[in-house]
Amino acid sequence: MNEVKKTKYWNPYIGGIMLGLVLLSANFISGRGLGASGALKSVVVSTVNTIAPDHAENTTFYKNYNETHENPMKSWLVFQVFGVLVGGFLSGTFAKRLKFKVEHSPKISSKRRLIFALLGGALFGFGSQLGRGCTSGSALSGMAVLSLGGFITMACIFGTAFGLAYFFRKNWI
Repeated sequence: MNEVKKTKYWNPYIGGIMLGLVLLSANFISGRGLGASGALKSVVVSTVNTIAPDHAENTTFYKNYNETHENPMKSWLVFQVFGVLVGGFLSGTFAKRLKFKVEHSPKISSKRRLIFALLGGALFGFGSQLGRGCTSGSALSGMAVLSLGGFITMACIFGTAFGLAYFFRKNWI
């Protein structure tokens, strides 16, 4: 018989405590909470500045952003997200779990899984811009400083996910 190798993961309660300590450290050291959507905005602005500088100079959003940010790529959020990517890669490498595969239900194809992941990511990114922050920035960091907006954001994120889970469950089970 084939023996299934059980993968060990961190206890989720310890992971939650560690996330809380990282959030506390970020507030203490930088005076700001965590967040990731601002890093993507910095990358987009830098890309537009490089590829289409005339467009960046004549568009209100890019013009205002460039006036208030000396160099978008020197934002601490860019370094934070880069660190998360490198840390995740190193963690997977050291734990021997780094594999290039698409996790999906046997009922759907890898292509469908990737399409839904990209659509979901794009919608979540768009929503994070409308809500002025992502789950980490608006919800976790907001809740950490007892902001009513942080609690509302988290309730909306999880409430929407719970409400839509019924319609998308066949992609997972």
